Amino acid sequence: MDLRKLKTLIDLVSESGISELEVNEGEDRVRIVNTGSASPAGQMVNTNPASAQVMQAAPMPITPVLAEEPVETGFVARSPMVGTFYRAPNPESPNFVNVGDIVKVGQTLCIIEAMKLLNEIESEKDGVIKQIFCENGQGVEFDQPLFIIA
Repeated sequence: MDLRKLKTLIDLVSESGISELEVNEGEDRVRIVNTGSASPAGQMVNTNPASAQVMQAAPMPITPVLAEEPVETGFVARSPMVGTFYRAPNPESPNFVNVGDIVKVGQTLCIIEAMKLLNEIESEKDGVIKQIFCENGQGVEFDQPLFIIA
């Protein structure tokens, strides 16, 4: 396999963020694995017995996934399910709550859509909304922090 083609494949894996690419071309077989660490981003192995070689890919720039840390202290309202977070019942309506709003137990904080069902998430504590972790339309995971109520 041509060295320029190998370099192009390594660059493709590094830039695209895919974890693995395997290419078969005749008797040549190339597998590029992106480890995603600060060490070299991938290793390419050419398994043709006549020209077996190992090359390192260029390091992939690390873009950390920043989980916003709680700035405030208090009760953390967490997502009870995986779904899509909505701050309002529809795009034209005002948000259920905003930072600084006073909430009571049972008051709706947001909606999480899961499998085409809209689930109202209610406050478990009385208090003031100190921080909101999610944006409207953002996907949320189970037990992900949504609000801080103090």
